[in-house]
Order: sequence, then C-alpha cells, then structure tokens
Amino acid sequence: MQLLFEGIYRYYGFDFRNYTLPYLQRRVRHRLQTEQLPNISRLLEKALYDSNLMERFFKDLTINVTEMFRDPSFFLSLRLNVLPELKKMDRVRIWQAGCSTGEESFSLAILLEEEGILQKTKIYATDLSETSLNIAQKGSFPIAPMQQYTRNYLHAGGKQAFSQYYKVSGDRVQFLPSLADHIIFAQHDLVTDQSFNEFDLILCRNVLIYFNKLLQKKVHSLFYESLRPSGFLALGSKEGLSFSARAHYYEPVDIKNKIYQKIL
Repeated sequence: MQLLFEGIYRYYGFDFRNYTLPYLQRRVRHRLQTEQLPNISRLLEKALYDSNLMERFFKDLTINVTEMFRDPSFFLSLRLNVLPELKKMDRVRIWQAGCSTGEESFSLAILLEEEGILQKTKIYATDLSETSLNIAQKGSFPIAPMQQYTRNYLHAGGKQAFSQYYKVSGDRVQFLPSLADHIIFAQHDLVTDQSFNEFDLILCRNVLIYFNKLLQKKVHSLFYESLRPSGFLALGSKEGLSFSARAHYYEPVDIKNKIYQKIL
C-alpha cells in the first residue's frame, strides 16, 4: 500500500499517502476486483503505465457523497448564526473546500441570495477531482432527487418555492445563471496546495474524515491561515476541533452543526 501511493504521488503528483488506511483499503480492493488484478504490485504497474486505469482509480479515490442542502439543520444554522455577521461586510469571500459536483455550492448560493448577500459574495468552490468540477460548472443535475432536495431546502429555512431557482429540461434541471455567476470552480489539493486568499467563511464538510491525524493537522493549519480574524469555519457532522491543536484559536458558534469562529 505504501509503495502504491508513493508511486502515484511521485508520478502524478496526487498525494493520498496520508488518507486513512481503511478508506484506502476499500478503494484498492474495489479496483483490484474490477480490473481483475491479482495484487497491489500489479495495480501499481498498471497505474503508472495505463493512464485510463489511473483515471478510473482516481475516481475511486475521490468519490464524494453530496446532495443539495445536505444536513438541513447545518444550513439553517448558517442562515441564523453566520450570515447576519456577513451582512455587515462590504464584500464577502467564501471558500468551499471539497465541493464535489457542486450541489452544496448552489445550495449556498441560494441561501446567500435569500439573505440578500449573494451580490457582494464570491464563492470559491474547489475540489481535487477535475471530473467533478466539470459537472459542477454546468449547474445541471438530475431531476430525480429534486423532491428530496426541496424537503431539505424547506427544513433549512427556505423562503421561496425551491423550483424558482431552476428550469426543467427533460430529466435534468438547470440552475439559474445568476447563482453560478457568483461561484468560481477551481481545482485545489488540500494536501499539497497552499492558501490562495483570505476568507470570511470556510466550509469543508465530510472531507477530513478521510485524512489521518497528520494530514488533518496540516489542513487545519491551512484553514487557519486562510481565515480572516473573526472568520467562520464549518466542518462536517463527523468532524470537529476537539482533538485539534488549533482548537483554542476558535470558539464554537454551533457545536451540534460544527460551526466555529476564529478568535486568535
């Protein structure tokens, strides 16, 4: 396993070496079975010399579970506890790290629109996967889950008819360009890339659970350096700052929904 991911890092520059071992084992096992390869050494050989296989393996490693207004109580807490503070600012910069295919990015844009902040906001939505970013940039999603997304939206304190934010075309929906105009989708690797701006709010939800403690520490340092004084950090439901060396730099805004404010 160490040799496999060291080889991938050196050849492609993608660093999975400090992802949690159980997560990597599941992804490797799946790819071995799918490709009908006998062992990890053979997978390494194929990954280095077969770019098509590496592309498939890369998709395994960057798989994300996402939906619009996922964890509605989190978005409601953002609406009530964070956005009133952002309203006081002349301009707002938000970083959504690990945006996947963009569902949560458009959810955030809708929330900001309803609270009257979107026009002065730029959302920097980043992900390691170029494939996911290409999907996100289109702002087009399957129509099938829209009923569930509508329920999530309403539980998140939605103020309008959710359907007013998109147009239906066949079995897909296209979200309004006025939302996409305030989202910048870009590739960024939390493991190897540096800070690229100063932000008022950073969201990184359910990404750190795939990293070991060493990598989590590195990413928390990156977020701290990227947050302005009094900026907000939002993590996933299974994440937090309790065991982080950076915990004393923040105070909790909403413990249940893992929202924190930088104080030092």
